[in-house]
Amino acid sequence: MAEITKEMTIGEILRTNPDVAPILMEAGMHCLGCPSAQGESLEEAAMVHGMDINDLMSKIAAL
Repeated sequence: MAEITKEMTIGEILRTNPDVAPILMEAGMHCLGCPSAQGESLEEAAMVHGMDINDLMSKIAAL
């Protein structure tokens, strides 16, 4: 499976590994299918939602 990076858009991440969706939902990212999710990087989304990107990346890497 391809590596997920914080520079990838939410849409790219979900196409790479749909199993990441529950992690993002639990973190407060409830609009995974909205237009901003297609153009916003994971790092940008984490910043907007007040999340620690390193913590989020650790949870994703643990899949």
